[in-house]
Amino acid sequence: IEQFPRLGYVADSLRAHYPSLLILSAGDNRSGDPINDMFEIPAYPMVALMNQVGFHATVVGNHEFDSNQYGLARLIVLGTFSTLCANMEPDPKFKMHIKPYQIFDCGGISVGVLGITALGSMGTPESHPARMTDIKFYDPLETIKKYEFLREKCDVVLLLSHLGYADDVKFSAELPWVDIIVGGHSHTQLDGGEIHNGILITQNMKSIPYATHSTLVLEDHKIVEKKAERIAIAGQPGVNKTVAELLRYFSENPAFKRALAVAETPMEKEELGCMVCDAYISETGADLSYQNAGGVRIETHEAGDMTVGDVMKMDPFQNNAVEVFCTGKELAEMLISCYDNDKQRFPYVGGFTCDITYDPVDGKVKKLVLLDKDGKKLNLKKTYRVVSNSYTVAVSPTNRKDEGKSIGITTPDLIKNYLEHQGRINYQGRRCLKETR
Repeated sequence: IEQFPRLGYVADSLRAHYPSLLILSAGDNRSGDPINDMFEIPAYPMVALMNQVGFHATVVGNHEFDSNQYGLARLIVLGTFSTLCANMEPDPKFKMHIKPYQIFDCGGISVGVLGITALGSMGTPESHPARMTDIKFYDPLETIKKYEFLREKCDVVLLLSHLGYADDVKFSAELPWVDIIVGGHSHTQLDGGEIHNGILITQNMKSIPYATHSTLVLEDHKIVEKKAERIAIAGQPGVNKTVAELLRYFSENPAFKRALAVAETPMEKEELGCMVCDAYISETGADLSYQNAGGVRIETHEAGDMTVGDVMKMDPFQNNAVEVFCTGKELAEMLISCYDNDKQRFPYVGGFTCDITYDPVDGKVKKLVLLDKDGKKLNLKKTYRVVSNSYTVAVSPTNRKDEGKSIGITTPDLIKNYLEHQGRINYQGRRCLKETR
């Protein structure tokens, strides 16, 4: 979000040369910054900034569901740009104004923009399952193929994709009628664009360090040239002053700057995960804990103050803390299930450690050993009180007896309480996973 004044300046500069410039987002316009996610209307700051920059369309990303169905519907109404997604069908009760595609007139050139989003291993986008009830989702590739008629209607067909780079490339072989894919989801940084099976594919990494300016040259309404250049946004000296003032307004919340504890050493991702799991145990009295790796949203934290804002960036989803009474065997099954449904990232754990061996071919868990604090094997028949967050438990489906219940507090609040109670923390060298691949 802090890049938007620079992005606005670049957009203004390009628009001065190309009045018909289309500005597109490949989804996930929320979750990761408390300035945006913790606003009175969650994620409205990003919508307001996108409005001011002049976006024309966005595709629905998996994190668009993080404020639930009604929250997404409200944001769509507040945007002056279109929200596209062809492979989702929300129940009419949500009044969610999503279109499968839109045709834009760019100076006499018709550009059809079709939106598509990725489905995870559970058949829905990778967000909390409860936030997607009463929404039907359909296979991405089969859905895209239903819109081949856009080729006859439009001079240019653009797929606005939240599928990820690998699927963009894979699908390109089956979509000869598509001209360009503007992609997201996997945060793959391309040097401008790549041509695959005649289709120009572009994508940038998260947090907008770069944008891509794509140019399609047409003669007699037929494309004769495609090119894309990467433009640096981070470090750009120019800013759009109106966008900068709007960002300043949204940023003025001193509550985010309050220090909770001092980190005595820098912290890496697994050390942060260990800290989160410790917080779950310390603040609830649980026996054990675990946290999906994808739910720890920052990679590192420097030594020094850990603030409210830091916690909200690390755990931005406002998931409820959930307790599950399960045997050691059931816990092991939950951990493997979480790994399978969290892009094969093994969850962080607290109160015990894990020794994991993966199959070198498909990456599946081949062997899992749970070890207690003394390095002895955990009792697989004993029942433990395990605390995690509601999303992590939801993506850990098993045949266990207890599905879990909320304990009436969000996990960011648990973490904030833990840090305040500790005052100083030191997780240097702390590990909870031993992984063999």
